[in-house]
Amino acid sequence: MDLTGIIACGAYVPRFRMGPETEGWTGSAERAVANFDEDSVTMAVAAGLDCIKDRNRQAIDGLIFASTTVPYAEKQGAAIIAAALDLRQDIFTADITDVLRAGTSGLRSALDSVAAGTARQVLVVAADSRQGAPRSETERNSGDGAAAFLVGTDDVFAEFAGFHTITDNMLDNWRSSGDPFIRSWEDRFATEEGLERIIPEAVAGFLDKYTLNIQDIDKVALYGPDARRHTRLARRLGINADQIQDPLFGSLGNTGAAFPLMLLVAALESAEPNQLLLTVSYGDGSDVLAFRTNSSLNGADTGAGGMGGHLESRAAITSYETYAKWREVWLTDDAARRPAPSSPSVSALWREANKNLRFYAGRCDACGYVQYPPQRVCVNCQAMDESSSVRLSDKAGEVFTYSMDYIAGAVDTPLVVSVVDFEGGGRVICMMTDRELEEVKVGMPVSMSFRKLRVVNGIHNYYWKAIPRRFAALESEQVGG
Repeated sequence: MDLTGIIACGAYVPRFRMGPETEGWTGSAERAVANFDEDSVTMAVAAGLDCIKDRNRQAIDGLIFASTTVPYAEKQGAAIIAAALDLRQDIFTADITDVLRAGTSGLRSALDSVAAGTARQVLVVAADSRQGAPRSETERNSGDGAAAFLVGTDDVFAEFAGFHTITDNMLDNWRSSGDPFIRSWEDRFATEEGLERIIPEAVAGFLDKYTLNIQDIDKVALYGPDARRHTRLARRLGINADQIQDPLFGSLGNTGAAFPLMLLVAALESAEPNQLLLTVSYGDGSDVLAFRTNSSLNGADTGAGGMGGHLESRAAITSYETYAKWREVWLTDDAARRPAPSSPSVSALWREANKNLRFYAGRCDACGYVQYPPQRVCVNCQAMDESSSVRLSDKAGEVFTYSMDYIAGAVDTPLVVSVVDFEGGGRVICMMTDRELEEVKVGMPVSMSFRKLRVVNGIHNYYWKAIPRRFAALESEQVGG
């Protein structure tokens, strides 16, 4: 009988962090911060790319996107992510949203689908960028990030070993339509009647269901809203310090629906064969999912950057004002008023999806020349209508030349426009993001990152931008305001 479980995983943590180095930041710990052009969809794409890397994308039969901060109230985020990841058109896609345990619910749904034989491989991506009120405890303890898992039956390194779920209607944290920030009820009630009652009940139910003791668990990726309550909850569950996966409150923060899955990725990166791992989520109940690692864990596919690489590759924001400007919720900049941008053409977005979302260039079948955007006539040999699509989004590149625009009115002034040459051919003119001015230079190694250009009339316009290639140098840097 084929085993069902995890065959690949990945993660994404934004480059930027707020912490002790950030002027005006009242938190004592560091938290990950999405850039102004990032949201849950772009982070999900980044985690998905980290997970599937050089795998055969045509073998993926479904994609599930889990988030409480989906960009559209009526339009599927998973469809955008599937296009950006260049997956097949004849796959099933689904958004699971509106609850913090959406990530574990999505992962279980994928496991059930593969076990039932309705899909061979399913990609699960969970991402969140939840906003707390300025200077609030929620803002201090939250973080932004994403996790991804490829579920299947071939080359499984973490076998699905069981689950237990309880559903409990609990209004402790919520956000109604139109609310920019998370709302919370009185702390003692939310903790004692919510978190510390529901999660122990779910974990006890799992242990009883599979005739286990808590000491039989090697590592627990446990949800917690903050470091203090996470520690209290672990103590209540009787979990020893060496059994707890580091919750990363000093370097990441609570990433909402993605949080328990990001901790599971971190646990898998340091796990050994034949270990039993639990991931425990919370939100209107709790999901407990168990995985047992096997000998295939050695050399397993745990992401190009994974949790470890992304956490090390960081840059500190110098001021809280920069973060506030990025969020555009409670701070407006009147320094340069400009006419509102025009609404993008929906028909053009649909017509140019292969070019803009899947990021296809054209390779001439006659001479092999790669050009973007694709053209009917090859500029090198003038062959007509003889080209094949080639994806540039996962190609390594370097800066051929660049310019800096200080009057464009960009959020990250100056706007850096770069010309990028790709390995294997192809040249693109695009914006550069996640950059520091002193590091921008000719010959700079870059990668492509799916980002948000703007939102006009409720239309989220996405495109690919160049970013400094991460994981090459892991220095701690500062980003100016």
